[in-house]
Amino acid sequence: MDPDAYLDRIGLDPDREWAPTLSTLAALQHAHVTTVPFETLSITGDPHGEREGTGVSLALDDLYEKIVERRRGGFCYELNGAFTWLLRELGFDADRVAARVISDGDRTPPANHHSILVTLDRRYVVDVGLGLPKLRQPVPLDGSVVTDAGTDWRLVESERPDADYLVQYRDRSAADDGESDGIGRSDTDDDTSGWQDRYDLTTESRDLSYFEATCNYLATAPESIFTGEPTVTIATERGHRRLSTETFSETVDGVTAERSVEPGEWHAVLERAFGLPY
Repeated sequence: MDPDAYLDRIGLDPDREWAPTLSTLAALQHAHVTTVPFETLSITGDPHGEREGTGVSLALDDLYEKIVERRRGGFCYELNGAFTWLLRELGFDADRVAARVISDGDRTPPANHHSILVTLDRRYVVDVGLGLPKLRQPVPLDGSVVTDAGTDWRLVESERPDADYLVQYRDRSAADDGESDGIGRSDTDDDTSGWQDRYDLTTESRDLSYFEATCNYLATAPESIFTGEPTVTIATERGHRRLSTETFSETVDGVTAERSVEPGEWHAVLERAFGLPY
């Protein structure tokens, strides 16, 4: 890996010193989710062209070539897989950990998500591989609430015997109008309303190869949510953008504007709004 090229890919100055501190970690995570999209085109292929999906490889060299050299995105195993490598190259104590995304109250297959734990003054969950909502800042394991672009995030102990923690979020517009200093405790911490489960996780460190079986299933199984319609999402400073086969939407400060996208303009939207030269 060339860490300088990776830093340049996410819009950060490679000539600046990036010491392994919390402020650096937050800057790296924010830069990644606002420049590298979550996208499933390697699985689904081009919905308005003849290009088939090339499949997903978790070999580190392949991840680097796709995300950094070809300036593509990916889904969780690819994005967090490559980002963990970058964090380690920059001197962070970063562990790959297995998680299970919760959809409509159900936990789908084990290890269906690759998350990251970084140890600094305390341990933090770091994630650049989520669809929506996006997580732009590290979230400490101690229960502190992080407010991020209109969304509150926290971790609580899991009640399940096969998980250690549960990542939860809530739309801040639905919560009390409290104040937060970013990474730290919000004055809405005692309010238990509005929290939704995002994923649970274990804290055991895993090799990237641990995720290969579930990654292959999610990238190939007809019943997988990733093998149907393609999706592309990216975080912005005040919200996010999303592109499907026929629709483009942008959310700013909790307000979403949506419009139809004609097949002939789809690739231009992909490049203009998500930076993908697909």
